[in-house]
Amino acid sequence: MSCNPVSREGTKHQIGEKKASFSLYLFPARSCNAKNRARGKEEEERVRIGSCVSTRGGAGRDASKRLPSQHLSGSLTSSGYVAGDPSDQQSDVVGKKGLFKSKPRTPVDLVRQTRDLLLYSHRSISSLPDSSKPDEKMVELSRNIREMKFILYGNSEAEPVAEACAQLTQEFFREDTLRLLITCLPNLTLETRKDATQVVANLQRQQVNYKLIASDYLEANLDLMDVLIQGFENIDMALHYGSMFRECIRHQIVAKYVLESEHVKKFFDYIQLANFDIAADAAATFKELLTRHKSTVAEFLTKNEDWFFADYNSKLLESVNYVTRRQAIKLLGDILLDRSNSAVMTKYVSSMDYLMILMNLLRESSKSIQIEAFHVFKLFVANQNKPAEIVNILVTNRSKLLRLLADLKPDKDDERFEADKSQVLREISSLEMQDLA
Repeated sequence: MSCNPVSREGTKHQIGEKKASFSLYLFPARSCNAKNRARGKEEEERVRIGSCVSTRGGAGRDASKRLPSQHLSGSLTSSGYVAGDPSDQQSDVVGKKGLFKSKPRTPVDLVRQTRDLLLYSHRSISSLPDSSKPDEKMVELSRNIREMKFILYGNSEAEPVAEACAQLTQEFFREDTLRLLITCLPNLTLETRKDATQVVANLQRQQVNYKLIASDYLEANLDLMDVLIQGFENIDMALHYGSMFRECIRHQIVAKYVLESEHVKKFFDYIQLANFDIAADAAATFKELLTRHKSTVAEFLTKNEDWFFADYNSKLLESVNYVTRRQAIKLLGDILLDRSNSAVMTKYVSSMDYLMILMNLLRESSKSIQIEAFHVFKLFVANQNKPAEIVNILVTNRSKLLRLLADLKPDKDDERFEADKSQVLREISSLEMQDLA
C-alpha cells in the first residue's frame, strides 16, 4: 500500500520551518504501515534529544522541560549553537578568566602608577574645564594615596608588613615622587591631602637596610623646604605643608639648612598670624626646630644670639597676643634650661634689657605666664656672676619682687617649684647695691 504523498505546498512550508528551527524534522501526516510508524517515533525521539529545540512548536517546549540541563549545554559560535561537555566548557572559561586576570599590584607598581598620575595632575589640572563630574584619573590618584597609607600604617584588620613598607619607601624616594606630591597637593581633595600628609610623615621614619633614605633624599633636595615653608602663607594648605615640614626637620641636615637660612626669621610672623590654627601649627614647628637637634641648635644660637633674642623678645615675649606670649615664654625656658645651651643662657641672663622684660612678665595677670616667667627669672638671680646693673635692678625692686613671689603658687602642689622660689627669695634678700664700673 502506498503512502499519501505530502503536497508540494506543505513540503515547502515544512522546509521553511526546518530552516528556521535548525533541527525541526519533517514528518508525514500519518503513517501508512508499522515501518513508517516506527520511523516516525524514531524521528520524534531525535527531536526530543536534539541539540536545539524549536521555539515555535509546543512539542519542542515540552521536550526542553523534560530534558536534563546537560543535554542543552553548549557554546554559541558563529556557526550556531554547538553542544559540548559542560565540565570541559566550564574549565575552559575559568582558564580564560585566569589568563586575563590582572595580577595584584606590588608596592613598587603602586608608587609608579601614583607618580604617573601625579604627573598627569601637574600637567593637566590647570587646563581641565570646570565640571561637576570628577576626573577618573584624579579619583584613581586618591585611591592610590589611600592605599599607600594603608600599606604604611596598616588598618584594623592587618598590621603593616615590613617588606612592603621598605619596597614602597625605596621606590618613593628613587625618583621625585615626594616633589610631585608636594607640588600637586593643592590639586587634591581635602581627604586626599590628609592621606598624603600622613604618607609623607610615615616615610620620614621608614628605614631601608637600617638607613633613613628620606634623609639622603632631602639632603639632595633641600629646596623642597623652601616650597613647604611658603605653604604657611596659604590658608588652605598651611596645616598640610606645616605638618610635612615639621616631619622633614626630624632630619638634622634639614633642620640645619632651615636654621641657617632666612626661613627661620619668618616664624616670628607666622606665629602671630590671625588664623589661630595656623599660628599654633607654626609655633609647634618653631619649637621642634629649636629643641630637637641640640648640637645644631646650640651652634645656631651661638652664632646668631644677638639678632635672634632681640627679635624673640620684641616680637614674641612682648606681643599683644596672650597666646603668643605664653607659648614664647615656655619655649624660652626650654631653650635656656637645656644644658647644651649653657653658654647662650649665661649671656642671656647677663642682659639688663632681658631682665626687665622678664620682670614685666612676672606681673602678668595670667598665672600660667607668671609661672613660666619665674623659671626664666630664677636664672638671672641664680647667676653667680651677675653684672652690677643686674644686681642693682634686683635690689631697687626688692620689696615688690619679694611680695610678688611670695604670693606666686602653681595650681597644683609642686615641691620643686617651692624649693626654687625659696632659694630665689633668699638670694634677692641678701643682695646689696653695687657700684657700676
